[in-house]
Amino acid sequence: MRRLDVTPSERARQFHRRAVRLPMPTVEAEVEFHHNMWRVAESVERKAEMIADPRVSIHDACDQQFERIRASYETTLERFVGDEYESVAHAYFEGERTDGGAVLAGYLYEALWRLQQLYSVSDLTFFPVVLRYPRCCTINTRFVHGQVVENTVLYESPEHSAVCPDESYAEIYHDDSRWSQKQAAEHLAASAQAIRDRFPDPREAPDDERRAGGVVSVFGRRGSAFTTGLELVDTDPDRFDDEVDEPTLVGESPVARRTEREWLPRGATLL
Repeated sequence: MRRLDVTPSERARQFHRRAVRLPMPTVEAEVEFHHNMWRVAESVERKAEMIADPRVSIHDACDQQFERIRASYETTLERFVGDEYESVAHAYFEGERTDGGAVLAGYLYEALWRLQQLYSVSDLTFFPVVLRYPRCCTINTRFVHGQVVENTVLYESPEHSAVCPDESYAEIYHDDSRWSQKQAAEHLAASAQAIRDRFPDPREAPDDERRAGGVVSVFGRRGSAFTTGLELVDTDPDRFDDEVDEPTLVGESPVARRTEREWLPRGATLL
């Protein structure tokens, strides 16, 4: 990714407690959103398969999920901004562009930058909110300094641990880790199906099943402990009384505020 002169902290302040709202004025736009969310579900499902396989490293499982999330974000960027979204993001952060495409490019570029750090930096959690409304959706790419334990499944990764194979409790630790990974894989597989159910094909689902609702999810790491979680949420279909024809920044949703209160432990910081 292209280097930006604006520092990460300066960029983050522009998006703190903000979401990006995307217009979906047609069935075709809804179908594209549906396909994108199914790509996210596929990334979760594939991660579940990899974590369930004792021959696969947790690092590789997390890395493939990042790549699939990146592909999902890039699909959105290419639709609204084009192939040169990195240059557009640069122009946004430098104050050279303020249009909707530039806002989206800056917002998702910042999210991708943070996602790249996620599993190389301990004690960082991705806590996104994706919400569907009539004729639009919102994406809130929240990151948390600290581990989220409420409503989540924790699993251990021996490859990220300081436990040596010849230590007396190493075998027990590895057995317990495999059990926790199995539990996480089951949770991830169920989460993938829940995402598919929440964002059905608009050509097949009636309006009342697809026009409002969303998901809040979690994945992160603290040391050798990894977390995963998902909650299906409802939204107020009357939240927005206007229509937009380009991406725009909006304040965080009531869902985002509620899940922050309910999920985050004392001492965790929303970045």
